[in-house]
Amino acid sequence: MNRPARTAATHPVVPGYHPDPSVCRVGEEYFLATSSFEYAPGVPIHRSTDLVHWELLGHALTREDQWPLGTFADSRGIFAPTLRHHDGRFWMITTDVDGLGGQLLVTAQDPAGPWSPAVRLPHVAGIDPDIAWDDDGRCLVTFCATLEPRIHIMQVEVDPATGETLEEPRSMWSGTGLEHPEAPHLYRRDGWWYLMVAEGGTGRGHAVSIARSRSPRGPFEGAAHNPILSHRSLGHPVQSTGHADLVERPDGTWAILFLGTRPRGSFPGWHVNGRESFLAEVKWRDGWPHAVDSEVSVAAPGWFEDELAAPLGPRWVSPGLLPEDFVSPAPGGGVELRPADAPSGAAAMIAARCTEEHWRATAEVEPGTGTAALRVRLDERHWVEVRAGAGGLSGVVRVGDLEQTLTSLAFDGTAARLEVRSVPPTTGGPDDLELAAHVGGRELSLGRLDGRYLSSEVAGGFTGRMWGARAVEGTVTVRRLAVGPLEGA
Repeated sequence: MNRPARTAATHPVVPGYHPDPSVCRVGEEYFLATSSFEYAPGVPIHRSTDLVHWELLGHALTREDQWPLGTFADSRGIFAPTLRHHDGRFWMITTDVDGLGGQLLVTAQDPAGPWSPAVRLPHVAGIDPDIAWDDDGRCLVTFCATLEPRIHIMQVEVDPATGETLEEPRSMWSGTGLEHPEAPHLYRRDGWWYLMVAEGGTGRGHAVSIARSRSPRGPFEGAAHNPILSHRSLGHPVQSTGHADLVERPDGTWAILFLGTRPRGSFPGWHVNGRESFLAEVKWRDGWPHAVDSEVSVAAPGWFEDELAAPLGPRWVSPGLLPEDFVSPAPGGGVELRPADAPSGAAAMIAARCTEEHWRATAEVEPGTGTAALRVRLDERHWVEVRAGAGGLSGVVRVGDLEQTLTSLAFDGTAARLEVRSVPPTTGGPDDLELAAHVGGRELSLGRLDGRYLSSEVAGGFTGRMWGARAVEGTVTVRRLAVGPLEGA
C-alpha cells in the first residue's frame, strides 16, 4: 500500500504536545523551547542542526527557586516561552499564569542547564513575553496585555537583572483586527525591525501576521499580504496554525516554526496529541517574509524502550510534582513508584508525550501488595488506565465527573505487562483506545474507549495526551516502559 510522504508540510518536526515554539540559532546549532503548562520539570529545551531532527537536552525550569512546583491546575502554569541567545548567554522568558504570577526570566551558559534562579517581572502583566535588545543594549519585553480593557500587544523596557520596568508600557501594533493578538516576537533584518504576532485565537482561526518599523518601539506598518501563515478554512491536515517564531540559517535562508494540530475523524475533527511544532520555509520578497510549505522529509517513528533507572531521563515529566519526588531505584532494576498528589491535586505519574496517530504503549510492572497502573492522560478529569494489583486487573476510565471500571479480572499479584493501544476508530472519532494486560503468556482484554473522550475538543485545555506509569496504591515496581507505532495502522 502506498502511503503519503512524511514531509514537514503534514507532519510535526517536534511531535506530541509541544506548543508555542521559540527558536534561536547559535553558530550551526538551533535551540527550541516550548510551553509545558502544569507539567514538571518545565519548558523543554531541544537542539538541532537542521531544524528537522531535534534532541531533547533537558528543561529550563527544574527547581523551586524558579517556579512554584506542583501548584498549577490543568492547562495552567507555564505559558509560551521565548528563547534567545545574547551576550554569550541563553535567555528564556515565559509566563507564570498562576503561582507567583507575571513573567519570569532565567539564563544559562549551557542550554542543557543548569539555568539560573528566576528573575520575576511583576509589573509586566499579561502572557507570551518576547525579549530583545535594541542597538543601545536596552532590554525590551513585548507581550500580550491580557489585563487591559482590550487584549493587545504592549512593550516595556526592563532591567533584566532585577525585573524592574524602566518606563510605562506602550501599546504596539496588534495585528489585522482578528481576535486575541498574542505571541509577539521582534527581529532585526536589513535595517528594519519586524514585529510578528499570532491572532485569531489558538483554534481553527489561528493566523500569523507581521509588521515592520525602523525602530523596535514602532510605529509599525503591517504587511499587505497578512496573514503570512494560516490554514483557516482550508482542507489541510494541519490546522490551528499560529504562534510562530522566525530563524535565519547560516546560509542566509530563513525558516518559521509554528504550532498546529492534526484533527481526525468526523466533524468537527478531533485532535488528541495537543498542539505540535511544525516547520515551514520563508521566502523574502520586497523586504517581507512569505511562508511556504516545507517538503523536507520527516522520519517515521521508531520503537522506544526504557529499562528505567533513577534518575530518569529528560523525556519523563509529571503533572505537578517532579519525578524524583516519588521515584526511587528498584532492587534488580527499574524504579519504584509511590502514590503522590501534587498541591494542585494532580496524581503523580511518570509521563511522556504521545507523538503519533496510532501507537501502543506498555508497562512491565510488579505491584507487590500495591496497585500499579499504565495511564493515558489528557488532564486530571480525562484519562484511561490499566491497573494491576492485589485487587485484580482492571480497565478504568474517567470522563469529566464520571469514573467507571470497564472490566475486572482476577490476578495473582506478581507481574504483568500492561498495554494501551491507539487503534483505528470504530465510530467517528480520531481513534479507539484498547486496554489490555498480558499475564502468563495470555492477553486479557480490559475494555475499549472512543478516543473522542480524550480529545481537546471534549476536554478543552492546551495540552495533549501523555502516557506513562503510576502507583495507585502502595509502592510498586516498574521494570520497563515502551511505546511505538501500531503495526499496520
